[in-house]
Amino acid sequence: MSTLDDWTDALCAELGLDREEATQKTVLNLARVAAHTVDRPAAPLTAYFLGVAVGRGQPLAETAARLQQLARGWPAAHPPEG
Repeated sequence: MSTLDDWTDALCAELGLDREEATQKTVLNLARVAAHTVDRPAAPLTAYFLGVAVGRGQPLAETAARLQQLARGWPAAHPPEG
């Protein structure tokens, strides 16, 4: 087991979440895309907003996919000013 797996287990225990519902890969992939295509600080912020959306009833996989698509199109849709 990796440190990340141990941390995920601890988070789930602390928050009373079912470990089987924890989807590390989905969240980490989204964070990676946001960090590399938008800006590094976008990764935790994007993951947080994904959690808020899922907490409000949006489906995790589809919401993460939509946010990845948004992030991947970000430079083209919002070129740097200057």
